Amino acid sequence: MLAIERRNAILEKLQAEKRVVVSELSQIYDVSEETIRRDLEKLENDGFAIKSYGGAVINENANLDFPFNIRKNWNIIEKQRIAELISTMVKDGEQIILDASSTAVAIVKRLKEKKNLTLITNSVEIVVETVDMLSDWRILSTGGILKEGSLAMMGPQAERMLKSYHVDKAIISAKTIWKDDGFFDSDELHAAIKQTMLKVAKERILAVDSSKFGKTAFAKIGDFSDLTTVVTDRRPPKDWCAFFKDKGIECIYPQ
Repeated sequence: MLAIERRNAILEKLQAEKRVVVSELSQIYDVSEETIRRDLEKLENDGFAIKSYGGAVINENANLDFPFNIRKNWNIIEKQRIAELISTMVKDGEQIILDASSTAVAIVKRLKEKKNLTLITNSVEIVVETVDMLSDWRILSTGGILKEGSLAMMGPQAERMLKSYHVDKAIISAKTIWKDDGFFDSDELHAAIKQTMLKVAKERILAVDSSKFGKTAFAKIGDFSDLTTVVTDRRPPKDWCAFFKDKGIECIYPQ
């Protein structure tokens, strides 16, 4: 196993269990404890872990941008619920935008029953996932600068490409959603591309699981006036339902 593969595996274990122990990891991956300590030091330097005596704990900071291959294994059931709801909203023949989130990958898998879609995305993972749909779908990649760890294409070129189209639906995710100030992502590059996606769509859909409510992150994507719909995996608290109604936003969740 390569060092980067081992560190990613340790990060997955951290995310699932919240803490890891050096001696246990040494046995699991059949390397020395010193090697594991260097792995944990690298994860700490990257901001993903906090070293503790004999091991490390997960850094729960919402501003961190975890690698895509880690995020795609989080909240799988919640993402599937959201994908199921969005699949009922997308109609055959529509033009849609999907961002480069792990939630969007779950959504596009569920949309494969739809016919004659035009899909624009900045996600390398989604482009690969939809190769088998090329005989029926029209798939457009934004191009742009590929961001390490996220499999997302961003920057001025990606934004210019998006601005040359107008679509039926833009479906984006966010790291957090906060009543006082809107919805957020972990960095300004992700936030900027999602802002542009919303600006070119008639229906502007935020797909967020229930763990994202009531928190803030570093880079603001937009205000609630930028949205027409919020789709989540369970009924939000009453104050959030009242808030969405007051803002004229449709909130969709499993009944």
